[in-house]
Amino acid sequence: MEAALMTLATGFGLGLSPWASGTVGSLLGLPLAWWLLGRTRRVQAGVTLALLLAAVPVCHLAEAQLGAKDDGRIVLDEIVAFPVAVLGQAGARAPWAMASAFVVYRVFDSTKPPPVTLAEAVPGGAGIVLDDVVAAAMTWLVMAGGLALWRRRQASS
Repeated sequence: MEAALMTLATGFGLGLSPWASGTVGSLLGLPLAWWLLGRTRRVQAGVTLALLLAAVPVCHLAEAQLGAKDDGRIVLDEIVAFPVAVLGQAGARAPWAMASAFVVYRVFDSTKPPPVTLAEAVPGGAGIVLDDVVAAAMTWLVMAGGLALWRRRQASS
């Protein structure tokens, strides 16, 4: 059971990368987000919420097992939070848009600007996932604005 827990928490071992483990582990969020964008918004929201809720105890138990607060090897939180960055934005299925969302998300998640830092402080294991959700929500705002500008520019061309 512990091995299965650690396999999930480390993103099937991607979180064990010796360099940029959060970024390497987050890569699994790309196909998940792309797949979800092909579903209805209701399904996108429901599956994403279910994955986020399931990730809280998994990440919390992995953190206890590894013995370090929000250990960098734990990447399940980044994987399941990334789809929030593009939730409901069909235009984000374009490769350039998905790549842009990924870069913006990683910047917010790694630099942890104040709203992200505050979310990380939530006790009981929820903060492990919540900081990534806040980073993804901030990315969603950037992407919504960027995609709206892109659509406007395309319409005027």
